[in-house]
Amino acid sequence: MHNLLSFLIAIPIVAAIAILLGACAKKCALLATTVNLLLTLFLVFHFDQAKAGYQFTSSILLAPDWKISFFLGIDGLSLLMLLLTAIVSLAAIWIAPHPEKLERYPSLYYACLMFIVAGATGAFASLDLFFFYAFHELALIPTFLLIGIWGSGDRITAAWKITIYLALGSFILLIGLLSLYLSIPDAARTFSIPDLQALAHTPGGIPQTPWIYLCLLIGFGTLISLFPFHSWAPPAYASAPAPAAMLHAGVLKKFGLYGLLRVALPLMPQAAQHWTGLLLFLLAGNILYVGLVTIAQKRLDTMLGYSSVMHMGYIFLGIAAFNPLGLTGAALLMFAHGLSIAALFALAGAVRARTGSLEFAKLGGLAKPMPFLGFTFGLAAFASIGLPGFGNFAAELPIFFGAFSHAGKGLAFSNFQVTTIIALWGVVISAVYMLRGYRAAFLGEAPKRWTGLEDLCCCARPAILLLLAVLLLAGFQPQLFVNLVTPTIKAVLAVPAK
Repeated sequence: MHNLLSFLIAIPIVAAIAILLGACAKKCALLATTVNLLLTLFLVFHFDQAKAGYQFTSSILLAPDWKISFFLGIDGLSLLMLLLTAIVSLAAIWIAPHPEKLERYPSLYYACLMFIVAGATGAFASLDLFFFYAFHELALIPTFLLIGIWGSGDRITAAWKITIYLALGSFILLIGLLSLYLSIPDAARTFSIPDLQALAHTPGGIPQTPWIYLCLLIGFGTLISLFPFHSWAPPAYASAPAPAAMLHAGVLKKFGLYGLLRVALPLMPQAAQHWTGLLLFLLAGNILYVGLVTIAQKRLDTMLGYSSVMHMGYIFLGIAAFNPLGLTGAALLMFAHGLSIAALFALAGAVRARTGSLEFAKLGGLAKPMPFLGFTFGLAAFASIGLPGFGNFAAELPIFFGAFSHAGKGLAFSNFQVTTIIALWGVVISAVYMLRGYRAAFLGEAPKRWTGLEDLCCCARPAILLLLAVLLLAGFQPQLFVNLVTPTIKAVLAVPAK
């Protein structure tokens, strides 16, 4: 039981090595991701929701002088992220092209996907700051390769842009983490996240230095595409192969949000309050400015890329609210958004493969020759908008209530309430661009050249149905997922803020 998390990390790494050594790429990757999903479901069913703290822990001391350990363990939040990783990674491999259809290095293509899965899994399961950071960096390298080698459009520029932005964000994050470590008295210094969280409950245990938290916020924020550090994301997702876009936008981007909830907020709550006004201003930029830019897009892939950036603003709003409703909604939206954006990028990739273009001016009427693809894209679009019945709606509602509960003095609106009103307009904006995009691509008269288009093949349909089914489950039974994260949210809020 205690080694299950090690197996979750090792399986995709072993699969990647086997693929590079000549194993059948797609079968090996499918087997690895299927086993990982089954193991993750085993963890879900054997996770004790009534028990506080971390479960399924294992630790190997590697550097005694620095107190660095290969320390693994999960609570409800990390288990939710592992479940997201397992579902999206299986779907991504499922819809990935057969190795024979790849013009260049098919084994390396699938090995890169497996390394992304291993890196994301390791980051969410690590309870040591060193490996928490290192596993994320492991996942970034194959992301750059996938965009640069197998991407489309201006792939080289997109690969360099994402490399520069995320390398800079990771460097700023590293400065913040090292500064946090060095700010602690020598005797108490440790990389163990549980020990650091316990130290945060001790008066004067962790200095609440505002500039250190700002480094963490900017570092994590750049990885998440927080405005104005967001411009790397849309071109990267538009150029990336569909499985890579699914894994990065659906899973890997959640690392920064997870880091804020796992490290930054629990360890530095007072410093976080110091920058609340700045965060509200920046997340309003994500929702309002990026939302308006999304409306202006003329391609389906860039519209989805900007849409992903915009919806990060809602999660930031829940984190900034720093109350049970806001944080619970943020955690649930991390999960739901990962599923919906993964489904949208998978379906957009299928459209590109069949039509050779994602420009709205060249599309239209695709729902007639491809009814399954058109129907499922519509469901995923409705989920992204926040239609009731999907997990996104169940997550956004507590975020809005949690943020708006910060009342102003007298009759005046507080900063939180003003930002919440802006966020509500963002729901209207997202409905406008998503419905316009759907109409342009799938409705209307189908040009004659689309008459013979093949619908999504039967072998790829289960991947899309899996993502949509879990989205509907999260929408109709959100309490199943809320119960997982509630103990974690209580632990975050138990740290005295002021």
